[in-house]
Amino acid sequence: MNEHHETLLAFMQTQGFVWGPAPELYGGAAGFYTYGPNGTLLKRRVEEKIRTLFSTHEFFEVETPTILPAIVWEASGHLGGFTDPLVRDADGGVWRADKLLEEHYAKHDIKTPVPVHNDELLKAIKATNMQAPNGKKLLDEITNHSLMMRTTIGTEIEGYNRPETATATYLPFLRYREHFRKKLPFGVFQIGKAYRNEISPRQHLVRMREFTQAEAQLFLDPQEKEMHEQYARIKDTVLPLLSWEQQVREGEPENMSIQEAMHKKLFGSNAYAYGIHLAYTLFTSFGIPEKNIRLRQHGPEEKAFYASDAWDVELYLPSFGWTEACGIHDRTDYDLRQHAKHSKQELDIFIEERREKVIPHILEIAFGVDRPVFALMDIFYEQKSEQEGMSTFNIPYELAPVHVAVLPLQKKLSTTARNVYAMIQQQGFVAIYDETASIGKRYLRQALIGTPYCVTIDFETEENNTVTVRDRDSQAQERIPIAELETFLRSTYKR
Repeated sequence: MNEHHETLLAFMQTQGFVWGPAPELYGGAAGFYTYGPNGTLLKRRVEEKIRTLFSTHEFFEVETPTILPAIVWEASGHLGGFTDPLVRDADGGVWRADKLLEEHYAKHDIKTPVPVHNDELLKAIKATNMQAPNGKKLLDEITNHSLMMRTTIGTEIEGYNRPETATATYLPFLRYREHFRKKLPFGVFQIGKAYRNEISPRQHLVRMREFTQAEAQLFLDPQEKEMHEQYARIKDTVLPLLSWEQQVREGEPENMSIQEAMHKKLFGSNAYAYGIHLAYTLFTSFGIPEKNIRLRQHGPEEKAFYASDAWDVELYLPSFGWTEACGIHDRTDYDLRQHAKHSKQELDIFIEERREKVIPHILEIAFGVDRPVFALMDIFYEQKSEQEGMSTFNIPYELAPVHVAVLPLQKKLSTTARNVYAMIQQQGFVAIYDETASIGKRYLRQALIGTPYCVTIDFETEENNTVTVRDRDSQAQERIPIAELETFLRSTYKR
């Protein structure tokens, strides 16, 4: 754990962003965290961005159960194959083998890809003479650990908490078919809880046992994947692409247009290229700097067996280095075929123009919401020395948990200040009222949680109905009429 990460965790705890591991009263369990008031607001901002982007691209939100019977997970392949490689240490401690090696490679700036198969993974671990994080010797055996969390439905039906939202999203396909009038393409998305029985989660919000996942699913006619209507609009967009070939050569990402990437056969279809573009646009919309984002192609051994195309959005985090944040997969027709087989129902659509039935292909954008939330705190939290002043949270204004703080210069102005505070709340903004301590200390309090604007009520306010608005980053102060406050704030928050 580096110094930045230690101070970041202290910031999250003391400023009401993230608490835990939870439940703290009983010692806590790894992989479970509580979002405090500011953290919940920040997470909501991220989810609002997700909903806005997917909705404007004609994906429609659904909400499905988080617990499903075992037959669903048997059909999807999760019961037999959703595992992580487990290695034990000499004292019986358990660790995720691939993550230990990944962390070792990152620490020593080794750019070799982490092996996928257990035998190759064990060989690589032996070659490094690695020890467990607790300093104990690692044993010479790697086993597969199931990530599925088992439960019981009623008195005897075997069920499992969903390990991702995608499978549950596919199951209402027959309803989608009718709702979208038997026409392709159509898109749906979901934001909700998922559960994974992680071996040894050690990266805070980045790796949890209960987390919020978001994913978008685009159902396509397989014959029209090369004719996606949005391709012409996005083909000249330049993206930072780290191909599998560059990874083998230990190269760096190359900035190239989507059209050039298609010519180099880095993407299998222009519909998939659209999915890549949409995922990249989503993460830039969170305000994450472009220099902290890259797209990495899965290698032949890493790519899931059902995926014809697979790339990840990776974020550079000061705490952990380059970290996977989102997967974009062309799942072809694997999922619908599997569920058709196990449910004994036809999951297809009749294409009138060709007079034939087709099983749609699915393009997926899937990610944990908690990771971009963590990234925003990790990237924009800035610790300053005592000489420089208090630390700040320089999050982009639109993502700030609290929109505005109302600060009376003196307590005798509280009636007027309370009226302004109530007005701002009624206009739909998240506001804080603070009348304790000096005005300078109150400005610093708001800077520490990222509040973009402080509205100061002074004696002039009662004379001419104007207030002073202080900008967080520039520290500039502007006098504006109370009647114009809403317009001023909406110009920033686009509400």
